[in-house]
Amino acid sequence: MGKYKKTALITGSAGLIGSASVRFFSEKGFKILGIDNDSRKYFFGPSASTAWNKRKLLKEVDNYTHFNVDVRNQKKIDQIFKDNEIDLIIHTAAQPSHDWAAKEPSTDFTINAFGTLILLEAYRRFAPNAVFIFTSTNKVYGDNPNKLPVKELSTRYELPLNHRLYNGIDETMSLDNTTHSIFGVSKTSADLMVQEYGRYFNLRTGIFRGGCLTGPAHSSAQLHGFLAYLVLSIANGVEYTIFGYKGKQVRDNIHSYDVANAFYHFYQKPKKGEVYNLGGSRYSNTSVIEAIEKIEKVLGKKAKIKFNSQNRIGDHIWYISDVSKFKKHYPDWEYTYNLDQILWELCKFVTQHKK
Repeated sequence: MGKYKKTALITGSAGLIGSASVRFFSEKGFKILGIDNDSRKYFFGPSASTAWNKRKLLKEVDNYTHFNVDVRNQKKIDQIFKDNEIDLIIHTAAQPSHDWAAKEPSTDFTINAFGTLILLEAYRRFAPNAVFIFTSTNKVYGDNPNKLPVKELSTRYELPLNHRLYNGIDETMSLDNTTHSIFGVSKTSADLMVQEYGRYFNLRTGIFRGGCLTGPAHSSAQLHGFLAYLVLSIANGVEYTIFGYKGKQVRDNIHSYDVANAFYHFYQKPKKGEVYNLGGSRYSNTSVIEAIEKIEKVLGKKAKIKFNSQNRIGDHIWYISDVSKFKKHYPDWEYTYNLDQILWELCKFVTQHKK
């Protein structure tokens, strides 16, 4: 096995959470196997390609091996598992946009659902003692968050202080009787299957339903990567379109490092088929227009904003994650980035790496 005691297989390794996980677990002494075929370029165009991030990983992470493989390719996935003793699988590869999914539902579903099943089967057959971590999404709850009694304030929608979910949406919210978006359905299918492999096959699997995940490694596009794309637009003087809700829709935002760190805590003390909501919670959240104001101050530039009254299907009016379940199970995990720190880092990165 050489100098590395453990091996981690990370899908979507050149993406935001994938690359953060590559760096985090590499520093913990893991040998890293990365799978990424830059599908993001196909989804969102050349400007969203992750090739730049792949090059950085190959240059900067000594114990990183890259596989240009589609997660739907069962033969190649099986071979990677056969050729390596894998201790940890972090599955972040996905078609990530609910807008894009409606254009090619079959592509979306086969990547998100079938690709996950192929990985789970390889895990069960070849590495059943490993830990499997899946990056799910808050879109599994569909439009149910929009049924909450939010009030319109001057810069955001907000729940009443005395509401049970004021501190955030927890894992008990129903997945049923709601419109999910095509993307939401494919991710829900994968989410449930990862749970089932934990519970039915008695494997160690963890499901993390993310809010807005962000960081400078985000190859952002209009259809995916809210904060990073907003910063990029303002920095480059590009018009940014706000879809629906007057820009008062609220998102919680969590830095990719804090997500990778949460994965590490789960890996050290894994459970079977456990689900966690993971986002910025009350610690780090913003409406779109609140974020614009903050970014304008950091960059010293005025945003070019266009309002479209039509909201996106599957878009949440208010979504803040309740992370108390994860904190109860893993009390040593803490946030290291608040919203202001996240925005400052994004602004700094964009100004230093203008395309």
